[in-house]
Formats: sequence, C-alpha cells, structure tokens
Amino acid sequence: MSDHLISRPELGLVCITASNRVRFKTITRKRLLQASPAEQTALLRSLYSENLKRLNAAADFCREAGIHLFRMNSSLLPFADIAVGAELLPEFAEFLQITGNHFKAAGIRVVLHPDQFVVLNSDRPEVVANSIKNLRMHALIFDMLGFPRSTWALMNVHGGKGDRAPQLIQAIRELPDAIRCRLTLENDEYTYGATDILEICQATGVAMVFDAHHHVIYEKLDSYEHPSVAAMLAAARTTWTVPEWQLVHISNGNQSFRDPHHSDFIVAMPSAYGKVQWIEVEAKQKENAIARLQQEWNPEISPAG
Repeated sequence: MSDHLISRPELGLVCITASNRVRFKTITRKRLLQASPAEQTALLRSLYSENLKRLNAAADFCREAGIHLFRMNSSLLPFADIAVGAELLPEFAEFLQITGNHFKAAGIRVVLHPDQFVVLNSDRPEVVANSIKNLRMHALIFDMLGFPRSTWALMNVHGGKGDRAPQLIQAIRELPDAIRCRLTLENDEYTYGATDILEICQATGVAMVFDAHHHVIYEKLDSYEHPSVAAMLAAARTTWTVPEWQLVHISNGNQSFRDPHHSDFIVAMPSAYGKVQWIEVEAKQKENAIARLQQEWNPEISPAG
C-alpha cells in the first residue's frame, strides 16, 4: 500500500440519520399478507413512492453535510423481490433515474449492505436461491438508479455459513454479472475472519471490505494498532481493481473495546486508516459521529484503543 496519507477521508452515513432528517417507511410481511392482492399493490405503491422521495432527500442531506458516501437502506423497496413488488418497479423507472442522477450530481457514492438473511453458502438450497433472488433485486434497483456495475456501487455481504468457503467460492463464480461485478465480502467477528475472507476474495476476484473492529474481536486483540490491522488493510487493498475505491468500516465497542455493540461516537481510529479514502462510520450517533470526525480527523492519529 502507498505511504500516502489522506488529508481527510470520505466518511459514510449508514442508512439513516440520528435526527429525523433521513428516515424510511416499512411494512411487515404479516400486514402485507393480510391485505387483498389489490390492497397489497396499493400499499407498496404508496410506500415505494414515499421512500424514493426520502431517498432523494437523503442526497440533499448528505450534500449539505459534506458527506460523499451513503449506504442505502436494504429495505428501501420492501418485497420488490416478489411478484407484487417486482411488478411495480417499472412504474418508478423515471423517478429512480432522477434520484440516481441527483446522487451523482452531488458527488455521492452509494453502496449497499443486503440483509443478513442473504447467505450464498447455506446448506439449504432454498436459502441460496432466495439470497440470489434478493441480490438480483438490489442489482436491478442499482441499474435503474444508473449506478455502475462495479465496486464503486458495491453490494457488501458477509461470509455466511461457517466451514463452507468452497461453496461460497462456487456460488460467487456462478452469480450473474450485475451482482458479481458489484459484490464485496466483509470479515465478521465470529465465523469468517479477515484472513479467511481475503482468501475467498483472492479466489473469486471479489473485493474485500475490511472491518477493523470485527478483526480485533475475531483475533482477540487489544488495540487497533496491532500490526495485523495495517497488514490486513494492505492485503485487502490488493483485492480492489481500483485501489483508490477501497472501502472500510469503522466502529467502536459500546461498553468495552471488543464489545460488538456499536458506540455513539468513534473515539478510537486505526492509524492505518489514514491511507484509506472511503470509511463507513458505524456509530449510533450517525451524522453527529461523522461531523465530530470531520472536525477532528488527522491522518497521523496517535495509537488508539
């Protein structure tokens, strides 16, 4: 990895704001299924219309806040992966294109983290099939937004079911281009550590999203300054076709350093992250945590954690 330090990285907002500025509507499966077919269509049409207006407003919020990285809510258009929702999508093609152009005009990179039930290496074929179906839906929405089929507009997933790396590799190789070209893999706290995910990424040509907090939990480390943090960050960078697009996650433990629950703000940052342009901030205080980091960021951070 280059020794070049970023003067100030792009810090990403995850889905919603701590305030009420960026919020999205939802509907439960139970409520939807209780309605008649006609009512289901009407409910989803209203919800999709409202959420796309709110997504458009999210671009305005990010622009005003100086945020150029936004993780789109994976439940933006719920049930768009089943017939009643999929049939509605063409109605919103123009709105989606306008919204995508709004983000692009504001210079905001949009990424996605599909729901945790997306498990490409499950030992249950129906789970794998539903996972691919869900990813197809997200890829279609990204296409309709006009986002590129590349890791600039990535869709990030975890390794899934443990001890099934070969099955994950095979599943990724068989994915449609619209998914595979955007897919990234992230190390987690308990099942697939950074080394495991790196090997899978190298075998599939998929880029790796490095999460330093997951790494310290998995490896039982006491500092973000452990040499393996910088080493894994550098190794992950080699998996990116465009190294400057490398994206990482940062979070801090709430009650203790290795607490998997997220804290309100980021007070410990790996100094190695000073070489990364794109950082998603996973903190409870959302835009407030980003604003504090924007004010305090110095790439030559003293050792933390």
